[in-house]
Amino acid sequence: MDLNGSFSTSDALFVFFGAGAVVFAVLAVSLRHIFYCALALIGLIFCTSAVFVLLGADFLAVVQILVYVGAIVVLFLFSIVLTERIASRAIRQTNEQKGISALVGIIVLGVVAYIAVREHWPTVPLSEPVATVGAIGRDLLTTYLEPFEVASVLLLAALVGAVVLGRERVKK
Repeated sequence: MDLNGSFSTSDALFVFFGAGAVVFAVLAVSLRHIFYCALALIGLIFCTSAVFVLLGADFLAVVQILVYVGAIVVLFLFSIVLTERIASRAIRQTNEQKGISALVGIIVLGVVAYIAVREHWPTVPLSEPVATVGAIGRDLLTTYLEPFEVASVLLLAALVGAVVLGRERVKK
């Protein structure tokens, strides 16, 4: 909201994508078919990424899409497709804690709404957004080069270990 109390286009987009994220989140946890839940998760990730873009965090927006949609949701979808025959059996899925989880959710929503309404939120004038990708790349290859390389070696070791463990199980 501007200083004079009017909504700008970016405010309207923020509200639109925020509301879309809430709708997709509710769909992701409430739909019956797991495939549609995964599709709702994709919508949630794209809405979250759009909010990151509006906040000037372009690197986080791209990483959100690449990591979550490109890897995790694709893994979910492959898992669903590969185990489709298991889902066709008559398996009864029940949740005996619906009532308590709904009560806890309503309490948490009430506390957050109370804090949001009662708290005085300071505002600062907007500055020009800065490109974050170049600064992150520069820091990774200068200041944080050693931790970056250690993390890559650890990830490579974990990958090799997973392949070795997987091959041993296949041989048996």
